Amino acid sequence: MKPSRDIARLIEIMAALRTPVTGCPWDLEQNFRTIAPYTIEEAYEVADAIERSDLHDLRDELGDLLLQVVFHARMAEEESAFDFGGVVEAITTKMIRRHPHVFGDAGGQDAKSVESQWERIKAEEKAERAERHPPKPPSALDGVPVALPALTRALKLQQKAGRVGFDWNDPSAVLAKIREEADEIEAELDRAQNDEAAAEVGDLMFAVVNLARHLNADPEAVLRATNAKFERRFTAIERALAAQGKTPQDATLAEMDALWDQAKQAE
Repeated sequence: MKPSRDIARLIEIMAALRTPVTGCPWDLEQNFRTIAPYTIEEAYEVADAIERSDLHDLRDELGDLLLQVVFHARMAEEESAFDFGGVVEAITTKMIRRHPHVFGDAGGQDAKSVESQWERIKAEEKAERAERHPPKPPSALDGVPVALPALTRALKLQQKAGRVGFDWNDPSAVLAKIREEADEIEAELDRAQNDEAAAEVGDLMFAVVNLARHLNADPEAVLRATNAKFERRFTAIERALAAQGKTPQDATLAEMDALWDQAKQAE
């Protein structure tokens, strides 16, 4: 079997991997739940390649993510639920429906009206999905997947709550809430209640996500940028210590703090 630019080849490869007896033992053991963590991981790998501006890696990581889609579709096909073609049909149907200003007669709209239209159509789709599932009390928070990364899910929950008026109208109010949550952490630490303090840390992180939202910042993106900044500065500490014949284990915290400040100033 040879590589190809045709998606049919990838589907064929996955079918071969999932064929009993002749297929791959590891692939044959997998199911939707065991593959889901890999799907999430591959999405992160895509984001990482974008963060590093590495288009060569981005191509490869997008391929890995596409493989996850093909894998899930193949398992669904084995259960006679749907196949890869069904996945493509579902998303093309959705995109055409959500863009009547491009594929229909609703032209001449600006970005704000397009966003409102998008939300209205999504609400209609949600109502249609609700008809296919057992009834449950509706909520403004419906439709936020539990499996999302915690920061992203917090952002989406806040966005949905904000659309029905449950929101601050000033970033300063959110900052005050952050200070309040930090004070609550301190109070629990003073009482030596670590479990309660940990719960308050969750509240603090939720409030920080809210502040990022009010600043029109993606909390996942800004945290990734901070992670990269920390990595740059810490490796600068390691290089500086190596030049002295030391490792971080050999250095004091004061020495590393001083080198951190130097790395910060150098940026």
